[in-house]
Amino acid sequence: MRSTCTRSLLAVTLAAGSIPPAPAQAGAATEVPAVGSTGASAGTATAMQIRGLGEASSKIATLQIPAGQFVTLAFHDVRDDAQPAVDHDPYAVSTERLASLFDWLAVNDWHPVSLDDIQAARNGERVLPHNAVLLSFDDGLESFYTRAFPLLLAFDYPALFAVETGWIERVSRGDTVAAADTDPVTSPLDEGAVIRGDGGDETDNEVRYNGRGRGSAGFVDWRQVREMQASGLVEVASHTDDLHRGISANPQGNVEPAALTRQYDASSGEYESDADYRRRVHDDLVRSADIIEEHTGIRPRTLVWPYGATNAVTEAIARKAGYRFTFSLGDQRLSTPSSGPDFGRFLVMDDPDPVAIESQIAQAVAPPKRIQRAVQVDLDYLYDPDPDQVNANLSALLDRVQALQVRTVYLQAFADPDGDGTASSLYFPNHSLPMRADLFNRVAWQLKTRAGVEVYAWLPLLAFDLPDEERQQRLAVRAHGADGDSQAADRDYRRLSPFRPATLSIVRGIYADLARNTSGINGILIHDDAYLAADEDAQACTPEARWPGTQQVLIDCGLSARDKTRALIDFSRQAVAGAREYVNLSHRFRVARNIYPRVVLDPDAESRFAQALGPFLESYDEVALMAMPYLDQADMTRDGETASQWLNALIDQVMRYPDGLDKTVFELQAYDWARERWIEPQRFQGWMQQLVRRGGLNLAYYPDDFITGKPAFQPTFEGMSLNEFPYSTSPLRSQP
Repeated sequence: MRSTCTRSLLAVTLAAGSIPPAPAQAGAATEVPAVGSTGASAGTATAMQIRGLGEASSKIATLQIPAGQFVTLAFHDVRDDAQPAVDHDPYAVSTERLASLFDWLAVNDWHPVSLDDIQAARNGERVLPHNAVLLSFDDGLESFYTRAFPLLLAFDYPALFAVETGWIERVSRGDTVAAADTDPVTSPLDEGAVIRGDGGDETDNEVRYNGRGRGSAGFVDWRQVREMQASGLVEVASHTDDLHRGISANPQGNVEPAALTRQYDASSGEYESDADYRRRVHDDLVRSADIIEEHTGIRPRTLVWPYGATNAVTEAIARKAGYRFTFSLGDQRLSTPSSGPDFGRFLVMDDPDPVAIESQIAQAVAPPKRIQRAVQVDLDYLYDPDPDQVNANLSALLDRVQALQVRTVYLQAFADPDGDGTASSLYFPNHSLPMRADLFNRVAWQLKTRAGVEVYAWLPLLAFDLPDEERQQRLAVRAHGADGDSQAADRDYRRLSPFRPATLSIVRGIYADLARNTSGINGILIHDDAYLAADEDAQACTPEARWPGTQQVLIDCGLSARDKTRALIDFSRQAVAGAREYVNLSHRFRVARNIYPRVVLDPDAESRFAQALGPFLESYDEVALMAMPYLDQADMTRDGETASQWLNALIDQVMRYPDGLDKTVFELQAYDWARERWIEPQRFQGWMQQLVRRGGLNLAYYPDDFITGKPAFQPTFEGMSLNEFPYSTSPLRSQP
């Protein structure tokens, strides 16, 4: 390995365009290997003077990555003129910043490692060094060869280079690219650029990269790839052949990542079948590996997913196609060799300096408090038989959510036009219930990409009204009768029994259908229908009954309240597992569950609802506590103090639990259903401020009439704002 002094000097010379005499240092390397036979060399690879390397080197790291763990940094274009925050390509880094980072790594004893090192550690042959970093560069851009590769040579750093074979093949052949003229695939979590057309205006030798044309000069050629591979520092990975683009994801024409999306065919009005989808992705991955092997002589063992878009299904497809390792995005944890073969990466954006990258990594090591601000939205408000009215309603929703600056929208995924809380139809294609409209995917995608929020799908757990009435009755929750018999329990919600395996099959399938259709959701909010009264569920006494998710026969069907609570928790885990198979692994997928305030204020009420705060805090990422005084006690006096005292009692109980304040979302009511009017704006704002003063971290509210603008915007915005919140360190936006 070259010395730190020499590597710093070489970094400067790479930018300056000349190689000064070697320093008077015994054993120091004095030459930089030439790059390419086309006249490019390490000494002339870049055109601008790197400034501030000494300053960067003096910034000592405060973060130490333990031995046996590593981080992967994901880079894209490297340009001399990249500018933080204002550049047209937020994923580009400047040559100067990249050289400064490499120098910072050397000075601070951080160690770039290769995939061979990770494989050896995975096999138990050796341990990764402390502060291990895997460098990766995506898209097969020419700038990797002319700017990044010389720096790798100078510092003797290994890297992973992911090439989109379709792009390289097309520009090398001079083919015309005829992609549809659509919105680019963008979201807060997307990586890199997308290929898209501009209605046929492309030249014969050009693809669209971040909305700009790039011909053959914009991408590496195979001779350059072979040269870099031969250096021993660069491992070539697949970035797919033709999946780095968006395809039609719904009838409204939204464009979403090709690797996760079942393509919608407007001519037939149908979605791509599961079999066709899996075949398309598999064939693409094999084709990309074939092309790389043909041109380099080595078949790639690694796949880097475009946009970080992957899930359990695509991971299985990748293994079948022969890939041993895969990389997505998502920096919620540090990697270990054994945590693979699928690894996350830290996406480098906005041309950060080394300290900013260190800070990004530090948030995975010691995550800051995650503060929730959410609004629960009825898709029933947005739906209309008239598509033009749907568009107008959606625009109103997007404008309001963006203005509120909340983090999350709990978006209704089921239809409940009669307001009884039971889902008789859904807003996404599925195999169990009628579809009222194919709307959820579109609204969720628009909220994420246009309003910049996370989207949780709000779904019932048990309250589904099956089209087959006989089957509904057969699977229904049943109440014990006084004479020893039982009858279907239709009080409040029509619910299916959690103790019938057929129920779990139906509900798990619904959750899977949701995520298959909308893989980009960030979480699920489980509706407040998941309860069992003291005299329910006699289904546990039937021969067909099983403990949820198991084949365990319930020998004693006289279940305690805590037994029922645990059964509903286990049932929910199994239902959500259906969605987890399809959700994007690059997202921090979270599960929230509604809980009634009565069981928090009076723990003995668990016997009446089969809900309890303690087990919920242990089992879910968030507990959405229905802090709705006039719903819990409809006859409560509407003075200025009674509801306030009720909220104080509620937060007193939550504070008794170690994770109570961190994981509880206080969901307030904006509407007084008993009196059929909106809560007075100042009172509504006062409730939010009261909870924050008492230490409540997380707030949400329901309902929101985004069409008429209720609740009133300014008091709501001020009550939900994090601008002066003591735990907030940055503007509240959706975080990857």
